[in-house]
Amino acid sequence: MTKGYVLKDSNARLGIMLMVSTTFVFAMQDGISRHLAGEYNVLMVVMIRYWFFAAFVTAVAARKAGGIRAAASTSQPWVQSFRAVLLVAEICVAIWGFTVLGLVESHAVFACYPLLIAALSGPVLGESVGWRRWAAIGVGFVGIVIILQPGYGVFQPAAIIPLVSALMFALYGLLTRYVARTDSAATSFFWTGTVGMVAMTLAGMWFWEPMRAPDWGWMGLLCLTGAGGHYLLIKTYEVAEASVVQPFAYFQLVFASVMGVILFDEVIRSNVAIGTTIIVAAGLFTFWRERQAR
Repeated sequence: MTKGYVLKDSNARLGIMLMVSTTFVFAMQDGISRHLAGEYNVLMVVMIRYWFFAAFVTAVAARKAGGIRAAASTSQPWVQSFRAVLLVAEICVAIWGFTVLGLVESHAVFACYPLLIAALSGPVLGESVGWRRWAAIGVGFVGIVIILQPGYGVFQPAAIIPLVSALMFALYGLLTRYVARTDSAATSFFWTGTVGMVAMTLAGMWFWEPMRAPDWGWMGLLCLTGAGGHYLLIKTYEVAEASVVQPFAYFQLVFASVMGVILFDEVIRSNVAIGTTIIVAAGLFTFWRERQAR
């Protein structure tokens, strides 16, 4: 084996390890968010989290070549701003879903977002989606139907919340790919944090309520896991190709489900397990097809 192949394999292994670590940190973030949003207004919780996130992205931008001025420079400020607001709105919807449905069922439905990206990549980005990927998308949505169980007397309208969250996140992901045609990742990261912070402050400042001392500790940990997760994600994509590590993002579903069962006494129902397995399998197939196409 040549030195080049050894280096490539080593980078892939490191990237996979970093991605799994990232998903664990993000799952911790979701668990803490579920706890805090159960005690306080969701908008206030996300607002405080974004104050720290904005400080983090600003500090990262200041250390890059060209500093904050270079990071803020973009030829498409309206698209970048819409991306940022869309993401922060998606986070609010997702956390609301955690409090209503729990981590297990929310993440089970949210796992369909790669299928939504594949489905929307044609109309949004003009990309070609072959019949095999359309078939995988169809199979994935069969999994969603199994989870939601419409027509069986147990369907809750609230079960739509994580599906809306997944749709918003998919659109955010597609817009991120769209702006990446002209803007650097550092620029997108900077706009995501700063514009999101402004939007959340305008929305959340009306819902401020006193927080108990122990919960300020949880809030501090929420801020650290948010910044730490994004830092790990940046490092992941620095050392390995996205197509190699992206399938391992499904570990967040596993970690979040374990936390839901152990910490919040949630139950993994059989239809949720079956539907999630179908969704993940379909999502992995779309990743594989995209990699083959490239």
